[in-house]
Amino acid sequence: MHKIRLFNSKMKTIFRTYQFELQPTQEQKVLLDKHFGCVRYVYNYFLNERKEQYQADKKSDNYYKQAATLTELKKKEETAWLKEVNSQSLQFALRCLDTAYVNFFRGNTKFPRFKSKKKKNSFTIPQFAKLEDGRFHAPKFKEGIKVNVHREVKGEIGKCTLSKTPTGKYFVSILSEEQYQPKEKTGAVCGVDLGLKDFAITSDGVKFKNNKYTKQYEKELAKAQKHLSRKTKGSSSFERQRRKTARLHEKITNSRMDNLHKVSHQLVSDYDLIALEDLNVKGMVKNHKLAKHISDASWGTFVRLLEYKADWNDKQIVKINRFYPSSKTCCECGWINQDLNLSVREWTCKNGHVLDRDLNAAKNILKEGLKIISSGTGDYTDGDGVRSSNTQLSVKSEAQPIASGVGG
Repeated sequence: MHKIRLFNSKMKTIFRTYQFELQPTQEQKVLLDKHFGCVRYVYNYFLNERKEQYQADKKSDNYYKQAATLTELKKKEETAWLKEVNSQSLQFALRCLDTAYVNFFRGNTKFPRFKSKKKKNSFTIPQFAKLEDGRFHAPKFKEGIKVNVHREVKGEIGKCTLSKTPTGKYFVSILSEEQYQPKEKTGAVCGVDLGLKDFAITSDGVKFKNNKYTKQYEKELAKAQKHLSRKTKGSSSFERQRRKTARLHEKITNSRMDNLHKVSHQLVSDYDLIALEDLNVKGMVKNHKLAKHISDASWGTFVRLLEYKADWNDKQIVKINRFYPSSKTCCECGWINQDLNLSVREWTCKNGHVLDRDLNAAKNILKEGLKIISSGTGDYTDGDGVRSSNTQLSVKSEAQPIASGVGG
């Protein structure tokens, strides 16, 4: 195991998100659904207004002008129902739209899209929310919604986002600002090669299994979708089957996220520096033969989890160039095998070194990562965030989501 000298960290302020399942009454479900609908309506209404204004005059109203228009909209008889929901949630929807517009014109994101009620519904309560006696209290929900609090919220409660999944479950995601003690330094460093045969392998030879969750439920999912296609849209049997199919998708997603959290947590706990390739996942999924397997592996999500956990714990993440031939280069002598195919899992270099493809790649990634650290080039985290040339605005704070029951 490679080691480097790093110092222990002090307490630091972090933003953590806790997710709890809500158990609303029937009356509260109606009010929650009203919030989802009103927030979606406001977002789509003002997105359409901005599009029309820009097409006509090459400019559009900013957040403050649209906020004034929203006030007038509430006074109209045909849209007076907007007053039935939390006004701050409507204002926050406008703020999200404004941020999305600014980011688009800066070239950081795609053009904002209209929200659909068929996908995940959500709205945000910026302030005045609290947890008390097993209930979630917020404006318009003063009696409180029963909530399954399975872990203590350690810090001060900030923004709260309420959502409804396709399976009909309600959740609240609570942003908390809290003091955090980074993990102890181990002095160990490693390279990580992400793959499909094994999800990840370290330069120390530690392998993390690729559970292939989509493949596990592939037959069951295909059967459920087949039954759904034979139902009449809008019927009660269609809705029952839709929820059954959605539950399967939810099970796959939850299982995958749980594994990603566990693997990223273990790596950050065991190593002070982690080197990995800067993979172009969007480009890789264009390979139709591997697209399903690459999407199922969720490398992009894994790297995001690894980065924020490393940041919390003052650990380093180093990304090496995606075009570096880590698999083709012998980690012992540096000879490059230009004829190496993807199907070859073990090969011998011209100097007689027998190499496991993935382990060899992980060792080379570590070597290249250490070179980047010593030269001061490349993208890496060093406890102060990821270095990047692009700065993107966000209406969200520095929160990072944590799956239920899995900590950073």
